[in-house]
Amino acid sequence: MTESTKPKLWTPGDWNAYFGFGTNILVNLLVLTTLLRFVLKMPDAIVFGRILPATGLMLCLSTVYYAWLAYKLAEKTGRKDVCALPSGISVPHMFVVVFVIMLPIATKTGDPIKGWEAGLTWVFVQSFVLMAGGFIAPIIRKITPRAALLGTLAGVSVSFISMRPALEMFMTPVIGLICFTIILASWFGGVRYFKGIPAGLVAIAVGSLIAWGSTALGYNFGGMSTANLAASFSNFGFSVPLPAFDHVFSGFQFLGVILVTAIPFGIYDLVEALDNVESAAVAGDDFPTTRVLTADGVVSLIGCCMGNPFINAVYIGHPGWKAMGGRIGYSAATGVTVIVLAWLGIISVMSSLVPVVAISPILLYIGMLIGSQAFQESPRAHAPAIVLAIVPHLAAWGKLMIDNSLGAAGTSAHALGLDKLGQVGVLYHGLEVLGGGSILGGVMLGAIAAFIIDRAFTKAAAFAAASAGMTFFGLMHGEAIGIGQSPVVTVAYLGVAGVLFGCAKLATVTAPAPEEHHHGEHEPAAVAAE
Repeated sequence: MTESTKPKLWTPGDWNAYFGFGTNILVNLLVLTTLLRFVLKMPDAIVFGRILPATGLMLCLSTVYYAWLAYKLAEKTGRKDVCALPSGISVPHMFVVVFVIMLPIATKTGDPIKGWEAGLTWVFVQSFVLMAGGFIAPIIRKITPRAALLGTLAGVSVSFISMRPALEMFMTPVIGLICFTIILASWFGGVRYFKGIPAGLVAIAVGSLIAWGSTALGYNFGGMSTANLAASFSNFGFSVPLPAFDHVFSGFQFLGVILVTAIPFGIYDLVEALDNVESAAVAGDDFPTTRVLTADGVVSLIGCCMGNPFINAVYIGHPGWKAMGGRIGYSAATGVTVIVLAWLGIISVMSSLVPVVAISPILLYIGMLIGSQAFQESPRAHAPAIVLAIVPHLAAWGKLMIDNSLGAAGTSAHALGLDKLGQVGVLYHGLEVLGGGSILGGVMLGAIAAFIIDRAFTKAAAFAAASAGMTFFGLMHGEAIGIGQSPVVTVAYLGVAGVLFGCAKLATVTAPAPEEHHHGEHEPAAVAAE
């Protein structure tokens, strides 16, 4: 290959993709910084001195690697239109690890550092699931209905992702609702803002202007403070990521709780990565699936061992960045920019300029998008199965709210008495059982319901029997991994399996299965919301 025919590292279209994708990554960094500081109450020294530098390293490794893959593909094919896969922090899992793993453990122990350590261990486990997943993901994807996989994610989105930002928005509606409308108008309504500025950036800018303007007028809608802004400059400096092996292995004390979510979400990551690689192939760029899955696992493992509690993922939206003109350089340039922002402490100042409530609408939008995709991307007849998959997460969220409320009052549900709670309509034990291991519980209940709807009773029976086994070992309907966990629920699932197997062999079905609806590849309207 001659010098003139070598792939170009930068094209004019890369500028468009760089600013769009870079804004996407920046918004995600501001969101996770807000979660770490204001939800988990993590010390700034840990956020800006340990976590963000490690996150920046992971993102740089990921984006540069996918730029290199694109370069090799362009070199191999001789094509000039190859676009690098977009990648970054997995947004759904950013919320899962914060609200399902880190926050409960930080609250229970009274130590946010313990929550951070649990998050590191969660990513450690998921990294190996990803690396091994190239072999098992196709099997899981083949045998499990999409309604079950997406339904349980919808449950997380409705309960743990959407509720808090929705409440924050209506506590400060002047900022929250206006910013929310700006986002909806663009990402759902197709409105294009001045010179194509991303809606997330517009919303943050407008929210910040309202917040600082109200502060100047004495109303202080967004809780902004010049003192906090001045203090944020103290985080300026050069912070490189440091090994965090001791913190990773300290988090293994919470392994029982972590495995309940890390394994099923690792499987979901595999399926999502397969979908997104397939989407890129449809757009003309056929990347090797095994390398992509392995890369996600390896860079996540490196990031976690340096202190980053967030998983890396290939993003949906490759065709959008390619249509925008993105090729190879936009991906690597974004990674270099991120590492500069994270290692020099610049994100500290940016997060002090932006009110939390201006970011909340973005979080609610993410929850809406994830929840709606479960219905949009599954057969229409499976909608009841999706609703069933959501229910365990509502139970888990309700239990968490009760536990946190009673904990603030210095007591607990068991100390207060489950009978007393039952007398006022709070069935706490039911929340415990249904909400325990809600991630996997949602998958299995959704799968059983979907197969029943399809009149595939033998498959439904097999999933019920598998549910019994997982319940016995505490992966579902329990608070920890162990032997003989939730024996009554285990027996109940065996009974369900027996009934369904009997239906398969003996029952007369009076109506045919609903007509299967086939869905093509779907790209959400908002590429920048990944």
